[in-house]
Amino acid sequence: MPESAHVPTVTVCVPTLNEVESLRPVLEGSRAFADELLVVDGGSTDGTVELARELGARVLRDNGRGKGAALRQAIDEASCDIIAFIDADGSHDPTDLGPMLAPLKAGEADMVVGSRTRGGSDELQGDIEKFIRMIGSDIITMGINYRFGVRLTDSQNGFRAMTVACGRDLDLAEDIFTIEQEMLLKAMWRGKHVIEIPTREYERTHGESRIVLRKVAPRYLWVLLKYLAVSGRPRGRSLPGRWGTVERR
Repeated sequence: MPESAHVPTVTVCVPTLNEVESLRPVLEGSRAFADELLVVDGGSTDGTVELARELGARVLRDNGRGKGAALRQAIDEASCDIIAFIDADGSHDPTDLGPMLAPLKAGEADMVVGSRTRGGSDELQGDIEKFIRMIGSDIITMGINYRFGVRLTDSQNGFRAMTVACGRDLDLAEDIFTIEQEMLLKAMWRGKHVIEIPTREYERTHGESRIVLRKVAPRYLWVLLKYLAVSGRPRGRSLPGRWGTVERR
């Protein structure tokens, strides 16, 4: 590589709300892959913010509207070329950041999504609500595959990375967990290169999911239908190569 070649830099973003019991290994594990550790906090009262700063993270206070708003803030505030999102509850393995970031650093993708279907999940199994979430996720993914002619296996996983330029170009608007599918749908419409890699999802080390299915399900359906119903041919496509491609049918 020529000395003058730019080496892409990476912001690893961790959205938090009272995550002090699980945050340390997430930040310590992510540090090896990050030029910037960015914590976007929702008003923690348990020492999360103090721990994040102790571990070298830059901390932003979110506006209290939800995870989606926090991720949009992170994209706007990131100081690096690439941004990766990882949960603070210990359900994601920071070592998966290596293969996730590789195609982005190589300039061979705009967005990389971790697939729990291909890598396995402990979090989507165990009770009826988790089963319903899993079925709902599969239905949404099937709709996206049919509309865009791709072969995704996981459209909802929050463990993902993208170029900051891609994130800012998507004009994201969702305030809650629906931002993950909004990212993917808009990326396909706007001609972004999206690929998947297998990532394992573990049972969270502390706390419970903040997704209340009965409250958010209508919003998931609305976002899906809104962006599937747009007329015209989508420009998004997936890449050939060695990264675990999502191939167009």
